[in-house]
Amino acid sequence: MAIEHFDVFVIGTGNAGKHVAYDAVEAGLKVAIADNREFGGTCANRGCDPKKVLVGITEVLERSRDLSGKGIDDLPKVNWGDLMKFKETFTSAVPFTTERKLKDAGIKLYHQSPKFIDEQTLSVEGKTVTADKIVIATGNIPLELKIPGREYAHISDDFLELKELPESMIFIGAGYIGMEFAHIAARCGVDVTIVDVNDGILSNFDSQLAKYLQENSEQIGINFVFNARATAIEKLRKNYRVTLDQGEESIELKAEMIFNTAGRVPAIADLELENGNVAFSKKGIEVNEYLQSTTNVNVYACGDVSDTSTLALTPIAHQEARVVAKNIVKGENYLKLDVPPTPSVVFTQPQLATVGFNEKEAKEQGYDIVVREENVPTWYNSKRMNQNCYAFKTIVDKKTGYILGAHLLSWDAAETINMFVMAMCGKLDVNTLKGMVFTYPSWSNDIKSMI
Repeated sequence: MAIEHFDVFVIGTGNAGKHVAYDAVEAGLKVAIADNREFGGTCANRGCDPKKVLVGITEVLERSRDLSGKGIDDLPKVNWGDLMKFKETFTSAVPFTTERKLKDAGIKLYHQSPKFIDEQTLSVEGKTVTADKIVIATGNIPLELKIPGREYAHISDDFLELKELPESMIFIGAGYIGMEFAHIAARCGVDVTIVDVNDGILSNFDSQLAKYLQENSEQIGINFVFNARATAIEKLRKNYRVTLDQGEESIELKAEMIFNTAGRVPAIADLELENGNVAFSKKGIEVNEYLQSTTNVNVYACGDVSDTSTLALTPIAHQEARVVAKNIVKGENYLKLDVPPTPSVVFTQPQLATVGFNEKEAKEQGYDIVVREENVPTWYNSKRMNQNCYAFKTIVDKKTGYILGAHLLSWDAAETINMFVMAMCGKLDVNTLKGMVFTYPSWSNDIKSMI
C-alpha cells in the first residue's frame, strides 16, 4: 500500500488544532487531523464549557443565600441529575459536529494518536503517512500522582460526568481546577476538603486576594490542609483514606471520593518525539518565536502543549493557532507570536481575576509604580447584593499613568477585568479612564475608584 502524503498533518482537534487545519485547507493544502479521544478537545468536551454550566447554578445558589431574609424566603434546591442533563446539551453533540465540519472541509480524519517514525513520517491507525508540516496541538492532561493508590483518584473529567454527588470529597491541589470544582461541590452540599503542598491557595495569583478567597471558601464549609503532601490513597469499605505528610506529622483524611487536581502536564508521552527529533521539556514542545520546533523545522506546536511563556487558556490557543497557520501557509518566518495582556480568571464565587504584572514583576521590570489595594465590601455593588467579599489591587506606572496590572476579587471580576484589558491594550492612562462616563451603578464604573 502506498504511503499517503499530506501538506499538513495536525495532531489534536481542540481549539488550536482544528483552527490550523481549517486555515490550511482553506489555503488549498492537503490536510489530515488526528485525535486519540473524542473530537473537539478539552475545552468544549470536558473543560471550560461544561464546567461553566455547573458554575452557573452555584451563582444562583449563592445570590439566593446572600439575599435570604432580604427579599428571598425560599432557597432553591439543586437537582444534580437535571443539571447534568442540561450540561449534556452543550457537550453531547461536540464530537459529531466537530468531525462533520472537518470532513466537510475536506480534511482527512484519524482516530488515534500518531507516533513519530522520523522527522516527517508518522504511524497512525496502522498506516504510515508523511507530511511536509506536522502540527502538535495535543493540549494538556492531568499530572499523575506518583503515590500508591493513585488509581483511586478521580480527575476533572470524572467530576463532569458524576451521576450523583457523594457526601464528601477531597481535592489534592488548590489550583484553578481544585478551587473551581470544590466551590461547585460545596455549594451543592458536599463536605469538601482541599489539600495542597503550598501554604495557601492559587499561588499564581495575588497572595492577599487569594487569602480573602480562601477565607470566603471557609465560610461556605470548605476545609483546607496546607503544607501537606499526599503519600498514599487506600480503599476502605465505603470511603477512601488519604495519607498526608505535613512536616514531621502524618495525617489521615477520609472521603467518599478523591480528586487529583494537582495540575496538568503536556500530552506528549505517546508521540515518541525522539524519533522525530522534536525537543521538549516539562512545559511542552520547545518552540521559537514562530512556534516552530527548535530542532525540527517541519514541526510546529500551538495551544497548551507549546513551551511558551503564555498562559494555558483557550484564547491563547486561538492566537497561537493563527500564528502557526500563517507560518505554514505564508512562509515559516511570516508571523511571530505576540500576545497582548491576557486576563486569567478562577470561576469560584466570588471570582478571582488578574491581568498584567504583580508588584514584584513590575519592580523587576524597572517601573516606578503606584499601588492601590483595598478590601471594599461596603462599596455599593457588593452591598446591594448583601455580599461580603470585594477587593482589588491595581498597579500603575507613575511616569506614564498606564495600568501595568490589575487584580480583582468580586462577583463580577471575570467581566470587570476586561475593562482593564481594554485600557492596557489601548494605552489608556489613568486620567483618560477617570474622564470616561460609564453606566451607573455598575461594576465597570467601579474601576475609576480603583486607580
